[in-house]
Amino acid sequence: CQPVPKPESRVEVCDLNPCPPRWKVTPAGPCSSSCGLGLAVQLVTCVQILHGQEVLQEEHLCPVAEKPLTSVPCVIRTCSYEWSFSEWSECSTSCGNGIQTRQDFCLSSLTHKPVNPLFCRHFPKAIVVRGCSAGPCPEQEGTLSPGTQLQPVTPATHLTTAAAAIEHRYKDLDVPLEQTKPGGGEEITAKRSFLCVCGNLFLNATGIINMTGVESRDCTVAIGRPLREEISVTILESSLNCSAGEVLLFSGRMMWRTGCRKLPLSLINSRTNTLIVKQRVVLPGNGVILQYSSRTATKKYYQDCDQQLFGPQGEIVNPVQLPEERQEVVCRTFITVAPRQRISIRALNTDLGPEGNQTHFNYILVRDVSTMKTVVFRGKQQFLWQSTGSQAEIEFHE
Repeated sequence: CQPVPKPESRVEVCDLNPCPPRWKVTPAGPCSSSCGLGLAVQLVTCVQILHGQEVLQEEHLCPVAEKPLTSVPCVIRTCSYEWSFSEWSECSTSCGNGIQTRQDFCLSSLTHKPVNPLFCRHFPKAIVVRGCSAGPCPEQEGTLSPGTQLQPVTPATHLTTAAAAIEHRYKDLDVPLEQTKPGGGEEITAKRSFLCVCGNLFLNATGIINMTGVESRDCTVAIGRPLREEISVTILESSLNCSAGEVLLFSGRMMWRTGCRKLPLSLINSRTNTLIVKQRVVLPGNGVILQYSSRTATKKYYQDCDQQLFGPQGEIVNPVQLPEERQEVVCRTFITVAPRQRISIRALNTDLGPEGNQTHFNYILVRDVSTMKTVVFRGKQQFLWQSTGSQAEIEFHE
């Protein structure tokens, strides 16, 4: 710019109006927790600069939407936790074989006081139930010949006896007791043995499911009803040992709940037409007896073009409406099979338009409900998809 004359430097006043009021935050106070996540309180005031001085103003003069938080998260250092245990209880029997239990506690290494067990959930925990022997019972002494062993009661005998007792206890209820044929996939209703409830899908409108005395440590059942219905479950009896880690889990498309204590007579609502009940037991013979029923849903949780399929096989055709009846909603297909089964979806024919005419909103989405992972298919792609669990959802976009 040397050949061009340089103008003189000038300073002009551009605005004499005072700055508007603004929020002022003082330094945060001490953290409320000595370790882990806590809260620090900070003072927030409304101030304005007038003639070079900071003047306190009323709060309504500052923008309400921009007001900083008066409490902010803070962490001084990471807390450490560990499992601690009480002494073992006495043997549950005065003679013969029994069990011993102990209570577990999650302790803070800083305060050495019990805290919420959730803080220890990532740390391995030692056993809280073990076997014990109190010596031979008097009636057994001298009755065994050399080389003879005590024979335990077979599970089948125990379960048949338990089933007979349950049948007598609930014989006045106007609902069927649920049981499934051994080795078969069909569902039947019978007031007898409960050897095969685990892993089954129950489609009746009402029933009682006995999950006590099952041989499997993890026992899962599913209840399914048509769309427009919801399921209610009442726990009639529970022999779960909560201190040993036994638990009951309910899961559906719109709810997730676990429990152990205070289960009897508690009411669980699925809020949709399917419900999965998973029972985890440690001690043989423990479990729950639940009664379920269905009714018309109080709130609409589905689209009119949605459909529900229960196994073992079926065909899905989309769109379900005529081409001129363009639908603005996303149509879904829900698939539910027995918990012991898995789902395969094979695309026999797909035509989502030419490759060049496709949009980001024109695709098929398949969701694995157990892992919530989704896969998207576009164009004329044919595919084979397999689930990791017993529930899947398909969404047809555009």
